Amino acid sequence: MSLHLNHLSQMLMSTEQPEIRREVRELSLLFEISQTLDRSMDIRDAVGSVLDAIAKYTGMVRGTLTLLNRDTGEMYIEAAHGLSAAQRERGRYRPGEGVTGQVVQSGRPLAVPRISEEPLFLDRTGAREKQRKENISFICVPIKLGNETIGALSVDRLFSDGVSLNEDVRLLSIISSMIAQAVRLRQEAMEERQRLLEENKRLQQELRSRFQPSNMIGSSHAMQGVYDLIAQVCRSDSTVLLRGESGVGKELVAHAIHYNSPRSAKPFVKVNCAALPESVIESELFGHERGAFTGAIAQRKGRFELAHTGTIFLDEIGDLSPSMQIRLLRVLQEREFERVGGAETIKVDVRIIAATNRDLENLMIGEEFRQDLYYRLNVFPIHIPPLRERRTDILMLADHFVEKYSLSHQKNVRRISTPAIDMLMSYHWPGNVRELENCVERAVLLSRDDVVHGHHLPPTLQTAEASGTVMRGKMEATLESVEREMLVEALKDARGNKAQAARALGISERIIGLRVDRYGIDPKRFRRGRRTD
Repeated sequence: MSLHLNHLSQMLMSTEQPEIRREVRELSLLFEISQTLDRSMDIRDAVGSVLDAIAKYTGMVRGTLTLLNRDTGEMYIEAAHGLSAAQRERGRYRPGEGVTGQVVQSGRPLAVPRISEEPLFLDRTGAREKQRKENISFICVPIKLGNETIGALSVDRLFSDGVSLNEDVRLLSIISSMIAQAVRLRQEAMEERQRLLEENKRLQQELRSRFQPSNMIGSSHAMQGVYDLIAQVCRSDSTVLLRGESGVGKELVAHAIHYNSPRSAKPFVKVNCAALPESVIESELFGHERGAFTGAIAQRKGRFELAHTGTIFLDEIGDLSPSMQIRLLRVLQEREFERVGGAETIKVDVRIIAATNRDLENLMIGEEFRQDLYYRLNVFPIHIPPLRERRTDILMLADHFVEKYSLSHQKNVRRISTPAIDMLMSYHWPGNVRELENCVERAVLLSRDDVVHGHHLPPTLQTAEASGTVMRGKMEATLESVEREMLVEALKDARGNKAQAARALGISERIIGLRVDRYGIDPKRFRRGRRTD
């Protein structure tokens, strides 16, 4: 289309009628500006090209796009043609200040035939100093979004009696409308993009909250990752392997997977593989026939059979014996087994969730755990983080346990004191959530004033402030006290023998002699009889 338009413009430009030539130039200019604005994603880059196009098709000497900063109330030059960087930087105005400020404030265009005769023209840029100002005309039109003026488009051109400034105003007003339209469309696109981003964020948050299991507590980033994995796997029948330290809540995760799955109305059977003796675990898992062994007085279904159409949770799977690992591998592969003492093959439809706190990879290296079983179990692994990696959940969990044990022990504990909270938050929790639960239950039982205080918590959680054992005095005095105590203890153990005490402390006999003299310790009083404390 542009080739046809250029060809048409060349034909029409050859005519001798000035009006037609002007209209063709305007049409070509507007078409080029339209293409420029459509091509550029950044309106600031596009306006620079627009000003260059205006200069090419008209008698423009200089041109500027001035924008209004609503935050500062200042107008600045965003793009320019015929101005240096320093001149652009100087071109700053307030609304109402100068011709450009008047146009932005009023929202109406202004045309100045000779800038030398216009007191409002400030020439902040200093770009007209080298030219006679009486030969320069200035046209400025507002750029408006609806009823709001966001800036101005202005041009300098050489004054001529034969040039109609009204025509220039009309043309620049059309161009400013095109720029405003491009700005509006880009603003709408950005607003739509922001809306979509916020909607996507909201949906992600909804998804997380929707799949946060009701039996689990915690909103930390680490637990959000666990909830996301539960949401992804719960609707399938894939085998899940739960990894994590003892006490992190692997059984709760297994519950959450089952009760958010299509099998939620079916059995959920738990087996602690470490708690069952080797002699009975096979019978527990697969059942037995009557007379299969001494004491088998009747047929008994195993846990796999009881979990048919539901889920079986194999806790502490890393503690299974090699022989049981082989039997379990067959169930995982074929979903079939025989009862102990039986010949009938029983098929089951069961989902398997396994859990362990052991390092299965190292067990495989030591040939204590079968590789083929590991790869059958490790279809969808989920790592449950220890409590020390989700500290933001500690207080939430503690509040839950306070409420739980207040109800079960018929007490009315209403809060946890600030020192107790500090102790809970600073402890490293090697026993994880299980240890926290036990500590809170103990504290609830000890509470007498409906508040959990620091002294209600176990000694392992006590701080110096809570236990009244803060070390007082300066460091030098404290170190001397500790050093003297160590010397006395070593001399007691050595029955006053300084050489033996020096060896126990890892110092020379000369140094222990100096220290004994310094602190006025008499080794002889430790020689008689047995050590006394």
